[in-house]
Order: sequence, then C-alpha cells, then structure tokens
Amino acid sequence: MKFNKIYLLLLFCFLYMPIIVLISLSFNKSGLPTSWGGFSFEWYIKLFQNEKIFKALINTLIVATVSTLIASTIGTLLAIGIETKKVRNNIIEGTVFIPMIIPDIVMAISLLSFFTLIQFTLGLHSIIISHVVFNIAFVCAVVRTRFNHFDHSIIEASYDLGGKNLITFIKITLPIIFPGVLAGSLLAFTLSVDEFIIAFFTAGAGSSSTTLPILIYSMIRFGVTPEINALSTFIILFSFLILFTSLRFNKESVIS
Repeated sequence: MKFNKIYLLLLFCFLYMPIIVLISLSFNKSGLPTSWGGFSFEWYIKLFQNEKIFKALINTLIVATVSTLIASTIGTLLAIGIETKKVRNNIIEGTVFIPMIIPDIVMAISLLSFFTLIQFTLGLHSIIISHVVFNIAFVCAVVRTRFNHFDHSIIEASYDLGGKNLITFIKITLPIIFPGVLAGSLLAFTLSVDEFIIAFFTAGAGSSSTTLPILIYSMIRFGVTPEINALSTFIILFSFLILFTSLRFNKESVIS
C-alpha cells in the first residue's frame, strides 16, 4: 500500500513537474530560466499587448468553435445511427474510430495530400475541415457512452403513443443524451485548441491562418522566452478547465 502511494507520487511528479516549472517561470521577473528575479506579471502584460498573439487567439477560437459545432452535430447523429441500427457491423464501427487510433502526423499528411489532389486552397477553412474530421470520432465515442446508459423503452413508448421520429428525437432522445453531447463538444473544443500537427500541415501561408500552437512553434525556434511561458500557461489552464468540465458532464451522463 505504501509502495503504491510512493509510485503514484513519483508518477504525478514526472507528469506535472514540467508544467509547474513552466507556470513558475512565467511569473519570473528576470526572464531567465536559471535565476529567480522575483514575482511579476510583466510578461502577462506584454502578452496582452502583442497583436500577433491576439490575432492567433482569434483564429484559434474560430477554428475550435466552428469545428466543434460541425463535429458535434455529425458525431451525435453518427452515434445515434450506429446504436439504433438492428445489425451491428464491426467494420463500420472500426472505420468510424480510425481517426482516434492513427498518429496525427499520418492524418495530417493524408489530409494535405487530399487537399492537394483536389486543388483545394489552404487556409483557416482547411484547418476547420481537418479538425472536424479529427473530432467526429471523439464526439461519437462520448455520445455512444451516454446512449448506452439509459432505458430505451422510453423511446419505444413514444413510438407506441404515436410519436413520429422527429418529435421523439427532439422531445425525448436529444434531452436524454444532451449531457453526453455537451461533454463530447467540450472535449472536441479542447482538442481543437491544443492541436498543432494537423493545423500546421493544413494551414495556408501568412498570419491569416496562424493558430496559437503554430505561433508558439514559430516563436520557440528562437528560444523559450517568458512570453511563451505565459502564453503556454494560459493554454494549459484553459485546457484543464474545459477538459475537467467535459469529464464531469460525461460522468454525470453515465450515472444518470
């Protein structure tokens, strides 16, 4: 028992110590990673005054919001379609979840090759499409979890009472699975905000399609600055907040 506690402590230190160090350095007044010059919000003030970062933030929110809305809609309908069909097909179900399994670099190259083949202009819209493809599987998986944990006799009762498919879906099915839909949407939003590889490959030239992860990569090539630490801290805290909220909704949907 004592060994398990020590093992967990070492594991959490290994996972979160780099994050703690990064957050601490973002408040370092000296700006040097080797010496502590005192606590300061100087780098956060400079961060908010940087127009490139603000523009990249807007692009990131646009990509994450639009791709989440589309992926949530398609993923929810896909989950309902898979769970309500009478005959299960393992090939179809496996194909749906391929984007969750294959490496991001493989998907990025595949999407880039496809866009090049059809001569599709790269830009913010190509990143949105790529993130939709990437997020559908995650939304579908979360919604299916919720769909499998409620009494389906309620839907059958609606049909017996003369309820049509659309009315049954709007009045009964959707309210029941909504916590799962919301959890899947929050997860998709988090993944879209943090995603770098696919966005890097499918983004167009110029700052008009630069997202925060791409901007951080371009900045870090010249060295890790306190501004990068501050920006990374914001992204980490925001991602944790959204992810914990998503997990909470997903947990409540399973319990209920």
